[in-house]
Amino acid sequence: MLTTSLGILGLNHLGIAVSSLDAARPYYEQVLGAAFDGEEVVEEQRVRVAFYRLGDGPEALRWELLEPTDAESPVAKFITKRGPGLHHTAYTVDDVAASLAAAEAAGLRLIDRAPRRGAHGAEIAFLHPSSTGGMLVELCRSKDNPHA
Repeated sequence: MLTTSLGILGLNHLGIAVSSLDAARPYYEQVLGAAFDGEEVVEEQRVRVAFYRLGDGPEALRWELLEPTDAESPVAKFITKRGPGLHHTAYTVDDVAASLAAAEAAGLRLIDRAPRRGAHGAEIAFLHPSSTGGMLVELCRSKDNPHA
């Protein structure tokens, strides 16, 4: 298994900011042929999330479509500033707190100083785009499966 200095095990999902989940569904379902894996509201982040998968197993491509639930949510502000599109890349790690410590030691700017709860009860934390080549980076560890 490949691990990096941040403990990254692989790509977990791509987070896509959308103005409307209902309007985005046809592209993912009909054009890409992705399977809908459910929906959840993450109150803490003020988003409604739709989960999509293309393929099975560790090679599957996964997307989280993020629809803001209020105009002041970070995703709403992102859409206002940049428009809908790629919001973040999420990487699976064994230990979010250890990955945050490694990121800080490497001089990366942290958004989260400690892990917090994300969709599906996953433990997550974000790294600031100013220190990651312009991309918001999410580190995540699934509640049920640390390698999913």
